Amino acid sequence: MLTDKVVLVTGAAKRIGRGIALRLTGEGARVAIHYGGSESEARATAAECGGAPIFQADLTKVADIERLYAEVTGHFGHIDCVVNNAGRFTRFDPLDVTEADWDFIHNVNLKAVFFSCQQAAKRMIERGEGGRIVNISSLGGIKAWAHHAHYCASKAGQIHMTKALAKAWGPHRITVNSVAPGVIEFGNPPDELISRLICQTPARRSGTPDEIADAVVYFLGASDFVTGQVMAVDGGLSIR
Repeated sequence: MLTDKVVLVTGAAKRIGRGIALRLTGEGARVAIHYGGSESEARATAAECGGAPIFQADLTKVADIERLYAEVTGHFGHIDCVVNNAGRFTRFDPLDVTEADWDFIHNVNLKAVFFSCQQAAKRMIERGEGGRIVNISSLGGIKAWAHHAHYCASKAGQIHMTKALAKAWGPHRITVNSVAPGVIEFGNPPDELISRLICQTPARRSGTPDEIADAVVYFLGASDFVTGQVMAVDGGLSIR
């Protein structure tokens, strides 16, 4: 169902974004690879995606987001779908969080996602054929983590924003949904926190980028009757 669909994936150079880009390419989509500073990784991912085009943008700057969308639509002619995957993660005691720490997280996890959605929706509405937007949130937007209050706030805000945008753009046949990953494995030995979370996960293991991609593929291919939803892909950790 994604054959020849133009899909922009932000933060697609590595980790979950890379996994999503590879999977969407396998599903027949025409993938646009966005990166911020990881150009070599983006080029490697693009090569694995059959020579997909890459686009650089600093998502903390609205002007860069606007340029990104102009370049992607200039290259492909239009955009069918967007996966807002780019995100930031830091750990601080809430008493130690500074304004800079707060802005570092929120500028990408919340502000950038909103303006990316806005740019996508403007083009989808103008084209008149609907569209699909998937925001990669986090289990931290569902459950409270004591040393990640600033991060949890950004992801919870993103989830609620997803629902508000689904209401706003549903009449235009644009769906807006969210995938909330739990503990995802990237081949590195787990640290103490990750090991503890895995032990708390009913599935008793971490997930993989391809399992996140499964959920993304579902939302991108679903009808416009599926919107404003949050799918936790977390081995059951969100119900603990």
